[in-house]
Amino acid sequence: MITDWFEVLDARFAALILPNVHVDTLWTGGRWLEGPVYVPAARHLLFSDIPNDRVLRWDEMTGAVGPFRVPSGFANGHTLDRAGRVLACEHQTRRVVRFEHDGSVTVIAAEWQGRRLNSPNDLVEGPDGAVWFSDPTYGISTEYEGARAESEIGARRVYRAVEGGVEAVLDDLVQPNGLCFSPDGAVLYVADSGAQPSCIRVYRMEGGRPVAGRLFHAASTGFYDGLRCDRLGNVWVAAEGGVECIAPDGVLIGRIRLPEVAANLCFGGPARNRLFICATRALMAVYLNVTGA
Repeated sequence: MITDWFEVLDARFAALILPNVHVDTLWTGGRWLEGPVYVPAARHLLFSDIPNDRVLRWDEMTGAVGPFRVPSGFANGHTLDRAGRVLACEHQTRRVVRFEHDGSVTVIAAEWQGRRLNSPNDLVEGPDGAVWFSDPTYGISTEYEGARAESEIGARRVYRAVEGGVEAVLDDLVQPNGLCFSPDGAVLYVADSGAQPSCIRVYRMEGGRPVAGRLFHAASTGFYDGLRCDRLGNVWVAAEGGVECIAPDGVLIGRIRLPEVAANLCFGGPARNRLFICATRALMAVYLNVTGA
């Protein structure tokens, strides 16, 4: 079944969407929007406009959009930790930072074994409280999303950062991108935007580390980017035609059809039942019949 916004490929997807809803365009005017994070305490959403080197703020109460961080270090992905603090990946500074409640900035990760990171892309707080982040080379490949430079590490990995340092945990991906944990923390999903075809890989967690990586789902066209799980364990991933929803068994069960390429997404709103989507130039959102993990 196909509607204006939804393409239902499996009955499981029909149960996740609501009748008579549509995708809202909240704002447009960016170049390549990325990294949305909903901040419940402030009732606002932060999102990156990477080529314009800025982080913007959408106010849920008024609908107004304005600058939040300019310049932003060509910030990309954001997440919220358990203490309600915003964390960000910065392409230009090649680091992962945390914004404290008093306004100060703490550097979580900037190097590995004495060598600078490539350009941290996306991140998530793990079940163990550590910060897990991907480090492809998109931010050092051109000046458009950062600053052109050679990789000091010579690899593209997923890392785990704790107070004691930065640990490389995955090195079997071409260009690691979006990542998220399942609701129970038992598995880690990572989008590989550089694989041919682009795909999501899944890893079983053992002793706090990802093992037994395997293909979860491959994109039919374009590339996979940011992703998040809902409370039922379905994976929602930003893709070329909009947003794809993949069940825990790896089956594509439906799509949210959008006019532009989607880059990243997150769940938010007071009930966490609204999916916010950064779709190239536009910030979009849709209410669902499921909440975020």
